[in-house]
Amino acid sequence: SSVVPAAKGFVKVKKDSNKNYIIRVDVSDLAEVGRVQESKNTYVVWMETDEGNAENMGQLDSSTSFFSKRHTASLETVSSYKPVKIFITTEEGINVQYPGRQVVLTTENFTVK
Repeated sequence: SSVVPAAKGFVKVKKDSNKNYIIRVDVSDLAEVGRVQESKNTYVVWMETDEGNAENMGQLDSSTSFFSKRHTASLETVSSYKPVKIFITTEEGINVQYPGRQVVLTTENFTVK
C-alpha cells in the first residue's frame, strides 16, 4: 500500500472438519495507526465473502505492546463464510459495521478449496 509502503502481510485460510474457515492474518512493519491517520486509533481486519459482503473480522492484536519494536500484529478467527479477499482499514473503534475509506493493506481476490 502507498499508505504504509513498508508493511507486509500474510493470510492463511484453512477449512476445518466442520466446513468453517480458519483465517489467520499476520502483519509486520505496520506503522502505529495514529501516524497513518490521526483521527483513527485501531486497525480492523475485514473479509469480503463469496456473497459480496464485507465482514468485520476484528482488531489486529500486537505480539507484545501495540506495535512494539518488532512492529508485528496478528489476528486468527473462524468464519462460516467463504473469504475471497482480506483487507485492513484504519478505524475509530473495533465495533464498526462498514469498512472505512483508508485501506492500508489488501489481498487480491483468491479462492479457497
